[in-house]
Amino acid sequence: MSALRQDVRALVITGFGLNCERETAAAFTAAGAGADCVHLNDLLDGHASLRDYQILAFIGGFSFGDHIGAGTVFANRLRHRLREPLAEFVAAGRLVIGICNGFQTITRLGLVPALDDNWFHQEVALAQNAQGLFRDDWILLKANPASRCVFTQGIDLLPLPIRHGEGRLVPAPGVLDRLEQENLICLRYADPETGEPTQAFPHNPNGSVNAIAGICSPNGRVFGLMPHPEAYLSPFNHPHWTRQQLNGVLPEKGLGQRIFENAVTFARTELAG
Repeated sequence: MSALRQDVRALVITGFGLNCERETAAAFTAAGAGADCVHLNDLLDGHASLRDYQILAFIGGFSFGDHIGAGTVFANRLRHRLREPLAEFVAAGRLVIGICNGFQTITRLGLVPALDDNWFHQEVALAQNAQGLFRDDWILLKANPASRCVFTQGIDLLPLPIRHGEGRLVPAPGVLDRLEQENLICLRYADPETGEPTQAFPHNPNGSVNAIAGICSPNGRVFGLMPHPEAYLSPFNHPHWTRQQLNGVLPEKGLGQRIFENAVTFARTELAG
């Protein structure tokens, strides 16, 4: 691994049914970071340390079979056995991303939205899709330009795949108003015809309130989203890539890569060294 790729390191937690570690690690590597896939047990047993990393990724998949509410058991293990190192990690302003099942995990841990920097206090939940069905599709996201989210800077519209049965965001009383007022909603499900946020199915695949697809902490450094940016790293991942190629609009790389590039660039500038 080159010196350039060692100055920013990303830890990708895996194990217990999670299955997106290779794509997530590949995204960070392509963005110029060193990426290590570490089993949760190895992290809990001290074979790896959060202190060695600037970025922490909670990945997608179906931890513990997804039978007891996605991410719940995974979050409980972290809360009871890794709370102090996690608290130190976020207090230092390091970056955290939670994708799909990982988003469910960090909401249950209380790492997002963490209003008033009140870490480890759950303020939102991800409930069963309003249609009551697992949804596997591609959707369009609209980014909030006023958000401080490190990961979404410079993004306007972003197509990404989704695959989840529990993605409907439900905030505790009073939390939704603060998410809106403080620009902690960084991504919303959008209508592909208008590019504007929508509640209409299937463009909003789960019925999430205010079309919320992703939120961040007040400092913008902890980010959770239901869609899968790691699943759009190549332009040929998109289901309409042949049409895009014929129309001369095929991107050079998958558009999901931008989220990881933003994280690595920020970490190199603000956190590495």
